[in-house]
Amino acid sequence: MQDRYKHITRPVFSIVIPVHNESEVIPELLGRLAETCRQLGEPVEWLFIDDGSRDDSSSMLRSARITYPMIRVIELSRNFGKEAAASAGLARALGEAVILMDADLQDPPELIPRMVEQWRAGYDMVLMKRDSRAGESWLKRLSASCFYRLLNRISDAELPVDTGDFRLMSRRVVDAFNELPERNRYLKGMIAWVGMPTTTLTFNRDARAAGNTKWNYLKLAQLAMEGITSFSVKPLRLALILGLLAAATGGAFGAWVVLKALLFGVATPGYASIITVITFLSGIQLLCVGLLGEYVGRIYIETKQRPVYLVAHDSAEQDQATSARPESQPRRTVNHAVSS
Repeated sequence: MQDRYKHITRPVFSIVIPVHNESEVIPELLGRLAETCRQLGEPVEWLFIDDGSRDDSSSMLRSARITYPMIRVIELSRNFGKEAAASAGLARALGEAVILMDADLQDPPELIPRMVEQWRAGYDMVLMKRDSRAGESWLKRLSASCFYRLLNRISDAELPVDTGDFRLMSRRVVDAFNELPERNRYLKGMIAWVGMPTTTLTFNRDARAAGNTKWNYLKLAQLAMEGITSFSVKPLRLALILGLLAAATGGAFGAWVVLKALLFGVATPGYASIITVITFLSGIQLLCVGLLGEYVGRIYIETKQRPVYLVAHDSAEQDQATSARPESQPRRTVNHAVSS
């Protein structure tokens, strides 16, 4: 993948930022990034992965390359989701240290020098733990906290609690991540699975600088299901246990009915109790079948071997093509006529 960028001077740092309809915040983001990167004193590239934006995000970023030549714009062919967009950025990042952050400025760029200090101290991964989450409801904070703790209980990989995608990764962490082949992607879990020496810094997360969040509760629930089914088979074991308990309860109830009929005669069965038992057992069966379907569906997606994302445009490749074209031979346009 990175052989195609041999002509580019390798930066020391890569900042990967997935973008989806963020035109309102891009001007402030670029200004704050520029001020922060001046403090690093090393070559930096900014990788903006446009994840099928419908606003002016992509055109604004392409225009900004005149002022900020360190910008690379990677446009995906459609909206593949944040996990896929971040994967595209990590696959194309050239730096020895790669910082992944959101575009909405809830992850303050001013904290990057602190992260770099820890990387230079020998850590392969620097996580940013949120002490507070401005602009988020108590329900979202509570559900996120409960989810991470639940996932840590049932997963083999230890996920840091109260940390998002904002982090720094060394080149060997990024290379190891890029070797992971799965299509169903939950980045926090995948990066945690890679391991490597890790340290954690704390910060107060800001509210969005502009625009609206792209994550509603339905999308968060889908991401949570992705994380659970990608890193644990314990829900399947729970379904087995529920099935055994339901079978044991049904067997015990049936034995009691027979014994009662033998000892006291046949009584008129209660309609309410029968409906309750049937409803209870049917609910458990549907729950287990649905849970099994989630895993089977993910197996189905993996077997199709479709790419995680498709790139429609990469500014680095365009620059390479432009620089390779001899100035004395201007580009010719060929018109293909279609004969009837």
